[in-house]
Amino acid sequence: MQKIRPDLGIGHNIRGLRVRSGMTQEQVVAKLQLAGLPISRSSYAKIETNLLNIRVSELVGLKNIFKCRFDDFFEGLELEDDQ
Repeated sequence: MQKIRPDLGIGHNIRGLRVRSGMTQEQVVAKLQLAGLPISRSSYAKIETNLLNIRVSELVGLKNIFKCRFDDFFEGLELEDDQ
């Protein structure tokens, strides 16, 4: 029987990028909204805590806001080898 495990989450990395950028969640949400991405602060907070999956458009928006590489979102994430 296969174990059910939670999917990999990038929320911790997103939070780290935000903190390093010196922005609040409200500031990030405002910038996303100005870019045409409708998101609430509570939804953004759920992304940072891995309670809500991020949409690709939001990921692209965050890449532009944080001026980072896509790799930065996935830093330190690896699949476990079940063999």
